[in-house]
Amino acid sequence: MAQAQTTHAATEAHGGAHEDIGFPPFQTETYAGQIIWLTITFVALYVLLSKLVLPRLSGIIENRRTTIASDLDEAAAMKTRAEEAGVAYEKALSEAKARAQALAQEARSKVSAETDAKRKALEADLGQRLAESEAVIARKKSDAMANVRGIAAETASAIVERLTGKAPAPQAVEAALDQTKA
Repeated sequence: MAQAQTTHAATEAHGGAHEDIGFPPFQTETYAGQIIWLTITFVALYVLLSKLVLPRLSGIIENRRTTIASDLDEAAAMKTRAEEAGVAYEKALSEAKARAQALAQEARSKVSAETDAKRKALEADLGQRLAESEAVIARKKSDAMANVRGIAAETASAIVERLTGKAPAPQAVEAALDQTKA
């Protein structure tokens, strides 16, 4: 407590009694100095802003505006080129499809013609072979038929000889074969 009284005494001794002086900017005795310093500060800030900061800001803004405008122009040009490239691509694609279809049709026609030619050659070859084979078969059949009479005569003679024990006369066998043929 003794210390609290000392601190209080020191404040009183230093400043004396507490006076109610109020808020310093509202004191009428200091208005003139405050207005002068306010004017000096305002002018200094105005000059600083108008000569240094605002030109830089307006240059930056103008630079951005120019950059944005050039970027938009470039984007429009690129869009136009892309659309032209798309049209050219579609045209080239349709031409390529048409060429591919023409080549495919040509290849089909060529293969079809080759196939038809080979088929006709094979049919002619097979027809010729068939005719030759039929001629060979007819010749062999006629040869075989010519031998049938001799075989039949021999067989009939052998059967009669076996059954009767004696061989028949060849004229009798030939006469019997002529009777069965008629």
